[in-house]
Amino acid sequence: MRKYPKHIKRLLAEFMAKAYERDLRRALAELDQAFTEWRNSRISSADLSRRIDDYEKGPSRDLFKLYNDSPHDMVVAHALVTGILRRDELPAELLEAIAVPLSFYQSLETRVETD
Repeated sequence: MRKYPKHIKRLLAEFMAKAYERDLRRALAELDQAFTEWRNSRISSADLSRRIDDYEKGPSRDLFKLYNDSPHDMVVAHALVTGILRRDELPAELLEAIAVPLSFYQSLETRVETD
């Protein structure tokens, strides 16, 4: 992670936590749907167990790695480009501070759209 003043580091940590909560909520909502199907006897206990295992090996692990092993500025920039966070939520000074990582993810997004 680039060197940032303390107040920017605090903002990065705050918005990274907000992004993690939203991302985790989305993933858990999908898992919750499996519990609903199980309670309504639409899937078996074995199917539910498999979905829980799939969640642990997939989305849960991926989110943990993303939010714990990546620099905060990159995580926040990624969350902006993928729509987890909205630009209007972030203070202008934070957007300015992460201009380089944000530009990186925007260029990747543009590259994917043109391929």
